[in-house]
Amino acid sequence: MKINQKTIKESFSIEGKGLHTGRNVTMTFNPAPVNHGFAFRRVDIEGQPIVKVDCDLVYDTSRGTSIKRGEAEVRTVEHVMAALVGMEVDNVLIDIDCLETPILDGSSKIIVEAIKNHGIEEQDSEKEFYEIRRVTTFRNAENKVELIAIPADDFRVSVMIDYDSEVLKNQHASLYDIKDFAEEFSKSRTFVFLHELEYLIQHDLVKGGDINNAIVFVDRLVEDDELKRLATFFNRPDIKVKEQGILNNVDLYYQNEPARHKLLDLIGDLSTIGMPIKGHIIAVRPGHKSNIEFAKLIKKDIKQDLGVPDIDLNIEPLYDINDIKKMLPHRPPFLLVDKVMKMTETSVVGVKNVTMNEHFFVGHFPNEPVMPGVLIIEAMAQCGGILVLSTVPDPENYATYFMKIDDVKFRQKVVPGDTLVFSLELLSPIRRGLCHMKGTAFVGNKVVMEAELLAQVSKIS
Repeated sequence: MKINQKTIKESFSIEGKGLHTGRNVTMTFNPAPVNHGFAFRRVDIEGQPIVKVDCDLVYDTSRGTSIKRGEAEVRTVEHVMAALVGMEVDNVLIDIDCLETPILDGSSKIIVEAIKNHGIEEQDSEKEFYEIRRVTTFRNAENKVELIAIPADDFRVSVMIDYDSEVLKNQHASLYDIKDFAEEFSKSRTFVFLHELEYLIQHDLVKGGDINNAIVFVDRLVEDDELKRLATFFNRPDIKVKEQGILNNVDLYYQNEPARHKLLDLIGDLSTIGMPIKGHIIAVRPGHKSNIEFAKLIKKDIKQDLGVPDIDLNIEPLYDINDIKKMLPHRPPFLLVDKVMKMTETSVVGVKNVTMNEHFFVGHFPNEPVMPGVLIIEAMAQCGGILVLSTVPDPENYATYFMKIDDVKFRQKVVPGDTLVFSLELLSPIRRGLCHMKGTAFVGNKVVMEAELLAQVSKIS
């Protein structure tokens, strides 16, 4: 059955405090075009940089899942992402005026309710799923962690937790239909053991902490003086320990609420793969670090199956922009390749970072910027030109000219914030200056354009 992509019907804002920074935060959720995916825009930073939700951009998992691109970072994104995935929304741009999302009630409930209230809109483009084709496993024997993806006809998640604690024993939670997320999982709150909470308080790491946004498990005897200090910290008249070993700040929604929250976290973390999946995810003792490592394994499978170049965009390139300027005669604003990551005798992989200040966005659909297709072809050709010109000792004395372009297919729009990756391969050896190549352009795991290019390499007279 065909399933179309979805976005939200209208923009809406949610305010709250960041758990760790204690700063007031406003998040504004905006509709986004097809194939946009999830991204945050730091509106409090000059230039309003955009950070895509991508496991390759995750830089910290110690107290949540945090993403970063350049100097722009967004911390603890998992509850926001779980809400969007759980509501089957595919494309949203989130404006945020702080480096951390608000903790709210410690779950995804408030965001889910806001999405329901403001509506979801179906878009005119089919949703692409990655179907798990092989068993993929992540294990950490030391921490007794295991995550497995197995083939299935739809998306399912099963989570088991075990903390070797009398107050939080083995628990299990399963989601067999994503439509059940809103009702059965979205309100499951984060949890913490008292000794962990004390450490965070002592090191000033929960400046925005509120006793109402977490379940606190008490696994030891607690003196009255300690409870009084906690009551003072959280501005409560008194705090007590219930019989089942939790503080009396909240009542459990479910007996297995911790397991349900771990499932919620896992769904949010798996959004960093970059596309929805069909498969059964089974997780034992999951956490943010293991979730992201697992997401990277699945993303690697996707790249392998779709032919996406296996490169790390964060490492030093083979050729940077200064090297490229020595090889190509082009100059800004018509130099359309930022770096070359990999090259062999017959292939090349190049990168173009698409930013809002590109000259062509001024007039090309300025209200909904889209990179012109002819410039994507030109950028691809420049990558091919670098491969050819790298074979001569004086590339600055040569130029590459189009002779023919065949089988061009534009599959998706390219918009500001995208990173274009070009993969080109020679279809035949270079003879008499003629270069025949097959090229594919990717944004993330998705093909955005492909073409066959024939060019002539000539000495500049």
